[in-house]
Amino acid sequence: MAVPTERGDDDASDSVRASLEEAIRRSSLGQLNPGEVPRAASILKAIGGVRGLVESILPALGFLVVYTLTQEVVSSVLAPVAVALIFVVIRLGSRSSPTLAFSGLIGVGISAALALMTGRAEDNFLPGLLINVASVLVLLISLALRWPLIGIVVGFLANEGSAWRSNRAKRKILTLATWLWVGLFSLRLIVQAPLYFASQTELLAGTKLVMGVPLYAGLVWVTWLLVRTVYPRAEAGQQQDTST
Repeated sequence: MAVPTERGDDDASDSVRASLEEAIRRSSLGQLNPGEVPRAASILKAIGGVRGLVESILPALGFLVVYTLTQEVVSSVLAPVAVALIFVVIRLGSRSSPTLAFSGLIGVGISAALALMTGRAEDNFLPGLLINVASVLVLLISLALRWPLIGIVVGFLANEGSAWRSNRAKRKILTLATWLWVGLFSLRLIVQAPLYFASQTELLAGTKLVMGVPLYAGLVWVTWLLVRTVYPRAEAGQQQDTST
């Protein structure tokens, strides 16, 4: 009777591991390789390409423009939903993967629903603030456990599992990179939370745009610059293999 139970536990563990690997592969850092030279094209790919960049920015910009012009909650929160819905239709029509567009639609839909329920335009940004809080907590927990989250991601991408933990230089750099991500999400909260509680909706919308994709892409770039200091360049590895 114990064998089926053990097999069931193994299946559950494999399922969790597969889900984790898929999440890492779909993440921004998952679009890069530890040894590659971080170029603008690589970073653009990591944030979803030009289309992904537009899909990330336009809904928030739509809210800011409509709210600035009308000061109305309903039209302001429905504008991003309409934009996100258009992106889904375009994705489906072009037969490209609609996953990113659907996730964006779900996100703006939840935000819009919350704002419509409360009648407060600033509540459109509450889910984003909560995501930042959760991100800080997860990253801090990983640091407290001495398993920095960036190290877990890079270890998977480099096909070395947890071997990086026994390398002092790698552990130090990957820990530093994780702290930088803590800093990004914390900075967003420090700037945006007071604006939310003060009902400064237009300023909140503007700062979210500025502190969204631009800072995110910049930190992806910095993270990979750091990672390359402790991981060999792919080109160098290939040259060594050729010379031998």
